[in-house]
Amino acid sequence: MIMNFLHSTLIKAVFASLLMVFSLALCGQALAANLSLSQLSIDACEPTDPGAQPSLARPVGSSCYVLSGEVTNPGKSAVIDSDVFAQILDPSGEPVLPNRARVGSIGDVQPGKSFFALRLAIPLGTPGPLQVKGAKAKGFKAPVRTRAGEEDELLPLEQAIDPGALWGSSGELLSLDKTMGQL
Repeated sequence: MIMNFLHSTLIKAVFASLLMVFSLALCGQALAANLSLSQLSIDACEPTDPGAQPSLARPVGSSCYVLSGEVTNPGKSAVIDSDVFAQILDPSGEPVLPNRARVGSIGDVQPGKSFFALRLAIPLGTPGPLQVKGAKAKGFKAPVRTRAGEEDELLPLEQAIDPGALWGSSGELLSLDKTMGQL
C-alpha cells in the first residue's frame, strides 16, 4: 500500500513537472524583447505643442518636455507596445520623477533603427538642464493592452509627436530653438 502511494505520488510529480516545462516553453512568446536606445535628448516642448497646455498655465503643476532618440530593434519582427524606462535627473543628480521607472510608451518598433519621441510631465520649477540615465526600452511580440481607436480622444501628453520634426534626415538632432514651422 505504501509502495502504491509512493508510485502514484511520483507519477503525479513527474506529470506536474512535465506540464510546467511545457507551459514555460509555450509562454516564451510572452517574454519582453529588449530594445537599445541611443542619441537621447530631453528638451522643453515648444509653446505650440499640445502637451505644453498654455491655456492651463498656473503657478504649480508641470512642464512639458520631449524625450527623443534612436531606438534599435535587433529582431526580425516588430516589437509591439514598447515602453521606455529611465531615470530623469536634475543638474544635482536628484531624480525629478521619483518612484517612476517607466517614463512612457513609444508604441510599435519595426526591425532596425528608428527615431522616437515621447512627452514627459516634469514638475514645474525643476531646474535644468535635465539628464537621462539608465534608459532602456522593452516590448512584446503581440499586443498586451487595448489600443486607442481613431475616434478616441487622447490627452495632450498621449498625442503623437513626429520624431521627423525633431531629427534631420541625417539623423542629427535639430535645434529646438527653432519653431516647428522653421524646420
